[in-house]
Amino acid sequence: MSSGGGHPRRRDSDLGEALRRWRDRVPPADVGLPTGRNRRTPGLRRAELALLAGISAEYVVRLEQGRATSPSAQVLGALARALRLSEAERRHLFALAGQPEPPEGRLWARLTPGVQRLVDQLPGTPVGVYDAAWTLLAWNRLHAALLGDPSPLAHRKRNLVWQHFTGPPGRVRHTAGQQASFETAVVSDLRTIRARYPKDPALRSLIADLRAASARFATLWDGHEVGEHTLHTKTVHHPDVGPLDLDCDILTEPGGDLRIVILTAPPGSDAASRLQLLDVIGIQPSPTLRR
Repeated sequence: MSSGGGHPRRRDSDLGEALRRWRDRVPPADVGLPTGRNRRTPGLRRAELALLAGISAEYVVRLEQGRATSPSAQVLGALARALRLSEAERRHLFALAGQPEPPEGRLWARLTPGVQRLVDQLPGTPVGVYDAAWTLLAWNRLHAALLGDPSPLAHRKRNLVWQHFTGPPGRVRHTAGQQASFETAVVSDLRTIRARYPKDPALRSLIADLRAASARFATLWDGHEVGEHTLHTKTVHHPDVGPLDLDCDILTEPGGDLRIVILTAPPGSDAASRLQLLDVIGIQPSPTLRR
């Protein structure tokens, strides 16, 4: 069966063949991987390509065998970077996958169907999805009820970093140590993302405005400190159900662009009971995104 976009089976086969050829030509040493003596291929193994692209080895196998259809733009971008494709080859990769090519050097802020399903299918857990610059893209009902409904907020006010460094105090309370760790991590994130997307005007504007508006941000930015997000506990002070101590997990979408923030409480805990009550109460008119 065919469609107006051509023959999907042939296209998937061509994509797999191109990935195999591109993988075979990348010397492991060029990407910081050991060569060893028992390699059966001069290029990358599937598992090595998967590691570099941030996807599973099983998914690479499916792509090369033509069994995975419609890989996302984020996955294609990660593969292009891992395989060190030229501009022409990158365009060809997107064409083979039947995907429009996002502008090079710009943030890609679209949800994949899988991430959207994750948001939709966890109704009893607060879930928010952010782009690489920490601008909120999607959230579920309980996330809005817990932290405030972001739907009336303009684009800049949906940015977690902007709200933290320039906005009023929000519902999340940090200890001094938690705040220092959080601030170092998000500033490090922005520095990494600026290097990845140097041509994105909104990102450049965000960083310049943050440096002008917040002396704390400017100090961290100029200090080039490095930090990373780890599992930690957030205390959310909700005006109706009181304080909730919640575990915060941050998952990274395979393309490396989307951050999925999931807040949970141990079963049977006081916080779990308060979350259940909040699920019944719903959204309250006190929007804020400060983390």
